[in-house]
Amino acid sequence: MPEQSDATGPEGEADLGADLAAASELDQNGMPGIDSGSPSGGPSSSLTRPIADTTFPAESTAPAETGRPPQQVLEGLWAFAPNRDCQGGTAWWLEHAEGALLIDCPAYTAANLAFLRGRPAGMLVLTSREGHGRTRRFQEALGWPVLVQEQEAYLLPGVQQLQTFGEERDLAPGLRLLWTPGPTPGACVLHASGEPDVLFCGRLLSPTGPGAAAPLPTARSFHWGRWQRSLKTLKALLPKGSPRWIASGAGLGALAGEKLIGPGRPLLDGLE
Repeated sequence: MPEQSDATGPEGEADLGADLAAASELDQNGMPGIDSGSPSGGPSSSLTRPIADTTFPAESTAPAETGRPPQQVLEGLWAFAPNRDCQGGTAWWLEHAEGALLIDCPAYTAANLAFLRGRPAGMLVLTSREGHGRTRRFQEALGWPVLVQEQEAYLLPGVQQLQTFGEERDLAPGLRLLWTPGPTPGACVLHASGEPDVLFCGRLLSPTGPGAAAPLPTARSFHWGRWQRSLKTLKALLPKGSPRWIASGAGLGALAGEKLIGPGRPLLDGLE
């Protein structure tokens, strides 16, 4: 029987109160080399224990598939092949001057695991429930912390070293997380400023053609009105002229072989 994804949960805005209640019970941990901060992005002076895995029994972490390794796109940036556990979504590996990040879950294959074990130790950042994939398996295999927006932490009850944030968090200088609800209740984006100046937008924007992207609601989408407000807020919060590139967490087939979408800022400014 195929393994099920770790991310399963209720749909819709009616569950928002339950999401908040469940998320409020979760602890935060610090990450060596990156300032974990407070839920609102400020500095934190305390570290708390990892969340104990009391839900799932211990399992082998050996991947069942060989797969193929990610493709380097820019210096310090790699794109993974589509992940069927995430509806064909795209995960990214970023080696920033301030730390290494796995952005969303790639397919759990031997090639991907070997690649990640050969890179600097990092953190797994999830941009929404659509990118959770086999988070628990990767965390068990690599021992890295996992960071998720607080409203979707309840979807990962068996994941250790689970950290959460609220509206925004500065992971380090030049690495900023922003909550952008709409595609899902806990959707967020990661802006890596400087070089290469990339906005990792999760499912906030999906490719629609070479050099083009747009918000594309689906039957699983959470709230269209909040999605529109998130886009408006995002444009106001990002620095003028930034980002240079947009890295979508959706499938990239519409880009006709390209991986990144750019120039990013004119595209954002052109969205209604």
